[in-house]
Amino acid sequence: MREIFLCSICNVSNGGCKEDCAYCMQSYKYKTGVEIYKDKPISEIVKEAEYFADVGALGFCLVTAGRSLTSQKTEYISRAARAVKDRFDFHLIACCGSADKESLRELKNAGVDSYNHNLETSKDFFPKICTTHTWNERYSTCENAASVGLMLCVGGIMGIGESWKDREEFYKAVASLKPFTSPINFYIPNPALPIKKDVMKRDEALECIKLAKSYLQDTRLMMAGGREAVFGGEQKEMFDAGIDAIIIGGYLNADGGESEKDIEMIRKYGMDIAVVCH
Repeated sequence: MREIFLCSICNVSNGGCKEDCAYCMQSYKYKTGVEIYKDKPISEIVKEAEYFADVGALGFCLVTAGRSLTSQKTEYISRAARAVKDRFDFHLIACCGSADKESLRELKNAGVDSYNHNLETSKDFFPKICTTHTWNERYSTCENAASVGLMLCVGGIMGIGESWKDREEFYKAVASLKPFTSPINFYIPNPALPIKKDVMKRDEALECIKLAKSYLQDTRLMMAGGREAVFGGEQKEMFDAGIDAIIIGGYLNADGGESEKDIEMIRKYGMDIAVVCH
């Protein structure tokens, strides 16, 4: 029986980011009104981890706002990672922005298994959605993570004005990094953000998933933000197109469905929940 990997997100710091990524609710530039906080208490992180462990998630991702993995963030995420790994057998992921090898090695020593840093889109299109850092900086961070022995979680966001050629070039670049997991996000419109695009249509979204699968045949494809907005309550075609994993419990500043209902849906489709991280 086919198994679907469940991943969860713990938003340990939120908002106030000085970068100008045009698709991102966390950018301070766009005044989206999201809650701004830093360094969620470790006890609260462990409590969230306990909930997701109980519902069957194998992945747990510690996400920070901001451009880079600073020395302060490294120390904090390392403490959080140890606290989670002391109690739960998660595949532990960190998503903390651009990073050097020394900081990433410290996270690995603290129990982090994978580093998530998305390329987002093609190298040529990236300057149209972000001017405060470069696509090359993102790619270099992924190389740094791999060089210290962290598995890679590298994906992007679709429906932000990119062409089909951009999508092809993007997936060529992702494939060159040989990631363990690749998340697919679909843009969710917000009036405060400068990208004025509607939610992607189901048929186009399915073609995007198939494109990703054609380039990443040995990579776990994870459906992330935009899943409910694009596919609604009928999501079987998404799995048929190549999705191997989903994020449950919400997406940073966008609500998701109820975790238990997602699990019921997967089983209704004749699949099961993965219990081992391959």
